[in-house]
Amino acid sequence: MTLKNSLTEAVKSAMKAREMEVVKILRNVQAAIKKVEIDSQTELDDTAVLELLQKQIKQRQESLDIYQANGREDLAAKEQLEIEVISQFLPPQLDEAALKDLISATITELSASSMKDMGRVMNAVKEKTVGRADPAVISVLVKQALSA
Repeated sequence: MTLKNSLTEAVKSAMKAREMEVVKILRNVQAAIKKVEIDSQTELDDTAVLELLQKQIKQRQESLDIYQANGREDLAAKEQLEIEVISQFLPPQLDEAALKDLISATITELSASSMKDMGRVMNAVKEKTVGRADPAVISVLVKQALSA
């Protein structure tokens, strides 16, 4: 079952359970997917959908941080719920140790030796970890590994 089909099934089950807030969140995600598909005139595969879901979560996390910093707990709770609902569709996240192992293996595989190779290493690692790791965390770990 594709990720888009999983989203559709989740919308149906949330509607049956009368969880209208969850329905609204999932429909917004579906609308974002549809918008990208229309703009690019292609159908998104699971990898592209995962990237889009990560982007949606990142946007909500930034909003959550702003709301918490300004004491708007009501809006922060709404953003947190959206993050939790969308996160259900992401594969399990890699822990830092597994990510470091993957990065060092990729550096060895690409024979990378300096910061000049960061772009190549980042692209290779991002391809291997789509939806399972935050690109910002990957970037920090790759910098550490290449500067060591």
